[in-house]
Amino acid sequence: MVISGLNPYQMLWNILEIEEAIYRHGAIKGCSVFALLHARLAAFKVPSMIFIHDAPLPRLASGKLNKKRLKQQRSANTRGKKMSINYEGQVAIVTGAGTGLGRSHALGLAARGAKVVINDLGRDGQNSAAALAVVDEIVAVGGEAIAHHANVANMAEVQDMVQQTMAKWGRIDILVNNAGILRDKSFGNMDISDFELVVQVHLMGAANCTKAVWDIMKDQEYGRIVITSSSSGLYGNFGQANYGAAKMAVAGLMNTLCIEGHKYNIRVNCLAPTANTAMTENLIGDQRILDLMTPESVTAGLLALVCTDAPNRTILATGAGGYARTIVYETAGIYLSPEEQTPENVLANMDQISNPDNQTELTAGWMQTDKFVAKAAAALGVDLSKKD
Repeated sequence: MVISGLNPYQMLWNILEIEEAIYRHGAIKGCSVFALLHARLAAFKVPSMIFIHDAPLPRLASGKLNKKRLKQQRSANTRGKKMSINYEGQVAIVTGAGTGLGRSHALGLAARGAKVVINDLGRDGQNSAAALAVVDEIVAVGGEAIAHHANVANMAEVQDMVQQTMAKWGRIDILVNNAGILRDKSFGNMDISDFELVVQVHLMGAANCTKAVWDIMKDQEYGRIVITSSSSGLYGNFGQANYGAAKMAVAGLMNTLCIEGHKYNIRVNCLAPTANTAMTENLIGDQRILDLMTPESVTAGLLALVCTDAPNRTILATGAGGYARTIVYETAGIYLSPEEQTPENVLANMDQISNPDNQTELTAGWMQTDKFVAKAAAALGVDLSKKD
């Protein structure tokens, strides 16, 4: 459908038509079509509305869309309301934003009002053509964006990116750590330099970028940070020891940063995506599967994690329109007396140790210590409430 020749109000009506087609074919909220249309409407200074279907679309007896009834429903449900999540007045840095998920994230943030730094690895101090193309896309529909070529594994380049951002816009509200690479090979055949490189980009890259904005966010008492994790780190994948190690490590980084940033209103979360990008297209041969794994479906989750009302300390898994939360639980476990503390007894009791009944989510490392000490004290009759 060609929309460039339509006036803003014709475009509004075409949103209804496109939206119906999207939902009829089972796509999800946050599709790129929405981002594009809302961005174009913003360029025409038309208030942008987000429409969510909680019930089937109203239809005539013929089966056609009842546009009059639909318009009445939407008028009642959305009267006077703009998108409930927007980033007007906020500044975001998205690393690895020249293509794939990063590009989708940047466009999604810009469509909802954010000023965006498009980071993509350049050469010889020059911005990449991909980053400049994303900037052009955003500017063309009335948004604000700049490009920066920083290698996230190079702290000096990251600091330059942050300094340029502050010089232009004076604040940084959102950091999306998305930049990444793959060097897949079974661990036995992997050169250790490939292990180090992947860890440098994914783990140290996230640490560098987060460190560079941390004091800024503390001073302004506001910040939203997302670090990209992966099911390869959370659960493992053959041939990805380097990638998996880095992606599990960033979850550990998030666990501590969310504690340290809490009193400064800095919320830190992880996104564990699966999408059709240049990094994954060669791993999945079935085009039907790739067509379902849209970057835009992942971006809907990302946008939720960086909004004002975002959660804290959440690993959000998303892909192909599916959204789930990954939570690390610890079983209640058992206590063995000093004379029973042998490897044989540990192995013999592994079923009971692994019993998920009464498992809990521990939100800080000291909670595990408290649990074990309490078990031991209770078994040995030690009253910890009394001071020596």
